[in-house]
Amino acid sequence: MGILIYDLLTVVGALGLFLIGMKMVSEALQKIAGSKMRSLLSAKTSNPVIGVLVGFLVTVIIQSSSATTVMVVSFVNAGLMSLFESISVIMGANIGTTITGWIIALLGFKIQMSTYSLPLIAVGLMFIFSRNANKRSWGEFLVGFALLFLGLHFLKGAISVGGENSEVFGFVKKISELGFYSTLLYVLFGAILTVLIQSSSATLVFTFVLCVQAWIPFYLAAAMVLGENVGTTVTANWVAREGNISAKRAARVHLVFNLVGVAWMLMVFPWFIEFIECWILNPMKQPDSLMLSASKPLAISIFHTSFNLLNVLLFIWFIPSINRFLESVLPFEETEKEEFRLKYISTGMLSTPELSIVQARKEVNFFGKHTRKMFTIVRELMRESDELKAEQVFKRIQKYENICDNIEIEIANYLTQVSQGKLSDSGRRKSRAMLRLIDDLESIGDHNYNLAKVVHRMRAENIVFSSQILGKIELMFDLVEESLLVMWENLVEPDDNINLIKAKKIEEEINKYRNQLKLEHLDNLKNDVYKYDVGIMFNDLFSECEKLADYIINVSEALYDIKN
Repeated sequence: MGILIYDLLTVVGALGLFLIGMKMVSEALQKIAGSKMRSLLSAKTSNPVIGVLVGFLVTVIIQSSSATTVMVVSFVNAGLMSLFESISVIMGANIGTTITGWIIALLGFKIQMSTYSLPLIAVGLMFIFSRNANKRSWGEFLVGFALLFLGLHFLKGAISVGGENSEVFGFVKKISELGFYSTLLYVLFGAILTVLIQSSSATLVFTFVLCVQAWIPFYLAAAMVLGENVGTTVTANWVAREGNISAKRAARVHLVFNLVGVAWMLMVFPWFIEFIECWILNPMKQPDSLMLSASKPLAISIFHTSFNLLNVLLFIWFIPSINRFLESVLPFEETEKEEFRLKYISTGMLSTPELSIVQARKEVNFFGKHTRKMFTIVRELMRESDELKAEQVFKRIQKYENICDNIEIEIANYLTQVSQGKLSDSGRRKSRAMLRLIDDLESIGDHNYNLAKVVHRMRAENIVFSSQILGKIELMFDLVEESLLVMWENLVEPDDNINLIKAKKIEEEINKYRNQLKLEHLDNLKNDVYKYDVGIMFNDLFSECEKLADYIINVSEALYDIKN
């Protein structure tokens, strides 16, 4: 029993070393690729073939299909990518993840890369201690790459050639002789193991070693690969649980695509395995036990790639149908249509602080979009004649104001976390400017709510404006809406195109018009043109609009500061 526990811990430790190496490689590649990789992913992918290619390339670059799928889910959640576009990208990620298997099969079993692991670590350490961030990332990549193959080396040693540990090997042998039930058991085993260790690459390496060391035949190794394809979908679905309905749909794409793929493959499994084993890899038709050990990982890699490639070729024609199916299974709820929430930073910090700054800026832009929308709802409240509908509109504005408060806190906390990482001077300046931005945007939300409260109070006190006063308020509202439009344009434009002159010009017009209305208001009170309570409401509305405009211009000024 003691020996069995020791062997088990050795296997887990070897897998752990491989996982650490894989994690370092993936994170280092993400840092090196930087925003270019995310720009590639956010490119328009309405053409399914281009979408598949994008998903494939991104996954090859970062060496993690889970990371690609999680990014796709966050992009769909943010509205950067439609569900239709995400389906083809996820399909491409499924093909891209098979490249990892080829790298490990060729370098870990054919070339024995572990022999060069220690020299690679030595070279990597020299880069890690560099002051240059890009060189540090390359150092982390080299060290991770070396640890990955060291882990594989120890795993091969820990799982001895079949028969040495008779108890465990006897049990594995027994469940491998149940015919088609054995295939199903190993599909389930592959899925569970991938879910537990959260890495299909690590499970694939474990499968390689089990097959090479003659613990399981090739066809059961292929069954484990099918299970790994299902198990890897859990990560994206876990991330999407807090996202909106669009994010949930995108995550389900991965699950449905792989489940249906495994289902059709199981129907033709014996013939497909025979084709790969006998006609591609083993034309001499030798028994599995006589196949060269180094050839077995190649056979598994061929199965892995051909299965995912065929699955994509089969289902790429049905993307519109998959899109409609998921929309019918997961329909929008009424609250989902109305509510806005964190979109870009809901899945946590990215691997590098600089990329996280980019995500935060996108979140700020999205925040600005909805403070602008909030003002249009205030105007809707002003024009609503039905009391019941007006009450519902006012509750919507209350809800928006609460969300604005929460979003400000979330973005501020996120930026604080980002600032604790290694940011460039430019990144730190942008972080400080964005903290000012979200404070001003939250204040815009507050003043929108103040305007709504004035209108709500007017209704409660049965105060009705004359057409002349309404016309003046509408003109002030038009000016504020124009200033919000300029603010929004400045938010979404590149930093080099910030139009501060236009923003200031509109703000000056609002100030002048407020001063004009204030003088008219005092004259009207003096000449009894309207009652005092009507005048108070009128004054509150145009004064609140001017205060709102002050924070709107602050946003454009903060954006200008980011530019400089």
